Amino acid sequence: MPRVSISEVAPRDGLQSIGPFVPTETKIALVRALHAAGVRRMEVGSFVSPKAVPQMADTAAVFQAALALDGLECTALVPNRKGFEAALAAGAHRVGLFMSVTESHNKANVNRSCADSFADLSAIVRDALAAGRKVRFNLSCCFHCPFEGVVPERDALDWVERVIALDPWIEVAICDTTGNAAPDQVARVVGHAVKAWPAPDGSNRIAFHGHDTYGMGVANVAAAWNAGCDVIDSAAGGLGGCPFAPGATGNVATEDVAWLFRRMGVETGLDWPRLLAAADLAAGVPGGLPGGRMRAVPAARKVA
Repeated sequence: MPRVSISEVAPRDGLQSIGPFVPTETKIALVRALHAAGVRRMEVGSFVSPKAVPQMADTAAVFQAALALDGLECTALVPNRKGFEAALAAGAHRVGLFMSVTESHNKANVNRSCADSFADLSAIVRDALAAGRKVRFNLSCCFHCPFEGVVPERDALDWVERVIALDPWIEVAICDTTGNAAPDQVARVVGHAVKAWPAPDGSNRIAFHGHDTYGMGVANVAAAWNAGCDVIDSAAGGLGGCPFAPGATGNVATEDVAWLFRRMGVETGLDWPRLLAAADLAAGVPGGLPGGRMRAVPAARKVA
């Protein structure tokens, strides 16, 4: 049976935009529930300025609990050198870096030009690998930018190629930040990247990160999978949304993605009843805007 790797992002991307501070105990409970459901890759939090993203101020404490869970690969999103050093100190297994492929969104997100971001992040990639950490490089707005509109596919692929050149094994996430991508776009961009830039052993090193703003999240996940991508980001309960992408709503829901792959005969390693319980917990976080479909389907809740 083919197998997909689902990288859970609810504890970071799902919670970061929520205004009221989510108690640390609630975040840890969510991490533990997702682990109990079979999640083995997780974006646990981000080491960013608490002034910029107050919700992530307790990431170090959440990491401490997450690292105690057996077999869980814990990723920390970091925007700069200071965040990288904090991630190393916290014991993150994987460092997640990010920048946009469009100048307007990169300026809104991190107040830097794309060239300046890439120069600094390239140095962090080298240091992270030297420290024995895995690296995920997230490219935002690969399909659509909230300020510039539809992104030319060649622009996105040019940035993928530049990142790929940093290291033979680096994982690159092609991100649909606004949820405005169409499946044919996803198939072309992801398919090109998968075929053009495999890892040295021939395996895939392209991930797909999608949102469900326009109701296309699951369709785009299917398109990425069919194009050869076997690493998919999702958030339990459909939580999420980029605070610097006006109008963007939640990530594609993990439970919807799990159901998709179940119906396609693709192994996820997730326990369906426990995943629904974790999704219910995520969707119930005060201040969050949950999404997804499967939690509302009575027949799906009866499936073992």
